[in-house]
Amino acid sequence: MIPARGATALILRLIPGLAACGAVTAAALAVQVLELRLFGRAWIDAIVLAILIGAVVRSLWTPPAALRPGVDFSARTLLEIAVVLLGASVSAATVIAIGPGLLAGTAVIVVAAIGVSYGLGRMLRLPRRMAVLIACGNAICGNSAIAAVAPVIEADPEDVSAAIAFTAVLGIVVVLTLPLLGAALEMSGVQYGVLAGLTVYAVPQVLAATLPVGPVAAQAGALIKLVRVLMLGPVCLGLAVAVALRRRSDSDPTKTDAPSRRVPLGHLLPWFIVGFLLMMGARSLELIPAAALPVLHGLTAALTVIAMAALGLSTDARAVARSGMRIAAVVVLSLLAIVGLALGLIYLLAMV
Repeated sequence: MIPARGATALILRLIPGLAACGAVTAAALAVQVLELRLFGRAWIDAIVLAILIGAVVRSLWTPPAALRPGVDFSARTLLEIAVVLLGASVSAATVIAIGPGLLAGTAVIVVAAIGVSYGLGRMLRLPRRMAVLIACGNAICGNSAIAAVAPVIEADPEDVSAAIAFTAVLGIVVVLTLPLLGAALEMSGVQYGVLAGLTVYAVPQVLAATLPVGPVAAQAGALIKLVRVLMLGPVCLGLAVAVALRRRSDSDPTKTDAPSRRVPLGHLLPWFIVGFLLMMGARSLELIPAAALPVLHGLTAALTVIAMAALGLSTDARAVARSGMRIAAVVVLSLLAIVGLALGLIYLLAMV
């Protein structure tokens, strides 16, 4: 237990950085509100705006060392707490309602999409962690997946910011163009809903892409999208195991002072992944009151935006710009591959 005096000193060290992240968050939310009033929808959501504003501030001003503890705390600890709370948005009952064939097919698509996207990233010489972030973002749920995977693989702030920025931009393009593809292929409501659920990044974006087609498409899209979100826990767990095993294999057993080859449980199963799974279980068992769900959702969103503001303040925009074209190419090619996989599943299952 931290002594009271030590806890007070820690809080005082965190306050300047937390205040800076809070200011960037407030600016991002203000711009999002302005978008809603001017255009009726937020074309760029607060998560992306927080990163962009933070990165602009960082490029014009070097934050003093006093801000570093609070910024680091926001970028890591608050983000991990947000991942835990994200588990409350997933219910097993929703998954069961989809049916075994489509459920298994969706899981296979997610795993295949991660493999294809990662392979494309490495083929285009992206760093390993960046390739993983883009692969998980495209395959699962965009910004949320990138934010959840980042602490598991110990990704650099520049990598996280770049992956979210490019994925967010493409997400808007997908929402606008996917209905055109559905119309060109003369897809039914169910078919189009499954396509949107397997390809569009965020749940609100799925609704935006499917509601113009009809309620059947919207319901099917939302269900499939939630199954993709459900894959976040197993994928993060698998990545945690992979990172731990890689760390163990990188140790040199020939040295007398080499670290133990036994992998600590905390590396195999990070606390926030345990928390995510527990929250998901609590939601499935209806241990979380329905009235608390909107509160948890709002808190998750707020903590995520603050964490993204911290990442922006930690981001060197020049490093992002240097790899911009390759990142954009990987994101686009990965999404096209996922669309192909989704269409294959739809016609394989002979969905009407």
